[in-house]
Amino acid sequence: MNESFCMMGLAMPDLSVFQYNAVDNIFSLTVATMGAAALFLFMARAHVDPEYRPALLVSGLVVSIACYHYFMIRHSWHDAYSLVDGGYKGTGAAFNDFYRYADWILTVPLLMVELVAVLRLPAAKASSLLTRLVIAAALMIALGYPGEVIADPARWTERVVWGGLSSIPFFYILYVLWTELTNSLDSQPPAARQLLEIARLVILLTWAVYPIAYAIGGTPDALAAKAGTADAAAGIVGARGVCGLQIGYAIADMTAKAGFGLLIYLIARAKSTKSAAGDAYGTV
Repeated sequence: MNESFCMMGLAMPDLSVFQYNAVDNIFSLTVATMGAAALFLFMARAHVDPEYRPALLVSGLVVSIACYHYFMIRHSWHDAYSLVDGGYKGTGAAFNDFYRYADWILTVPLLMVELVAVLRLPAAKASSLLTRLVIAAALMIALGYPGEVIADPARWTERVVWGGLSSIPFFYILYVLWTELTNSLDSQPPAARQLLEIARLVILLTWAVYPIAYAIGGTPDALAAKAGTADAAAGIVGARGVCGLQIGYAIADMTAKAGFGLLIYLIARAKSTKSAAGDAYGTV
């Protein structure tokens, strides 16, 4: 099979038991991670100063939304496959990967909100920064989706074009976040500066996974199909593309949302005037 993944009824490639379980387990881990992060962030709001509680509230909403969508993604994964003769074959039911894009539509702008909220920038600067970031995030997702759903190797060039267009706002967001975080360091309390430097690296490294996963999900299938290899006909390369795409996105989402949410909490705590000794979270 040449298709890289099933969306809107396209055929799914055959998977080995290991490949199927690897994706299923990463989905399960993502659901648990997002749910645990949501519980922690909502509870942790009581342990930072009031002005930083909105940042933790938004961060908790981000991982709550992601938890729901990954639960639905895993459920769709189960529906799309059945165990046949020692391997997993498509049932004919569509694997609805749009849940992930529905998640990004909501959570990526909210990620921008939580970061700006914890920085506590002047109101005019925060408003301008947030407007630019949210617009760029919306464009990034809107331009990436048409390429994501292209599974026909004959249209691989179209996938690359949409991915390239989506990369323009993607790199703009990274540039703005990196420069604004750098510029804000001098205005932040010393305890928060190192955490903000870590936040810069987390954003850069985790966001870099998304275009890599996007490429894995499309490029190998197209090249194998054009070469006419047996692997392509058997769906083996397609299976690798599916697994790489799903595992890559899930790991990136856990880090960019749950991991980043923990950083937001640590920054808010470092900037709060509360005494750590009297905090029920102690040395968290």
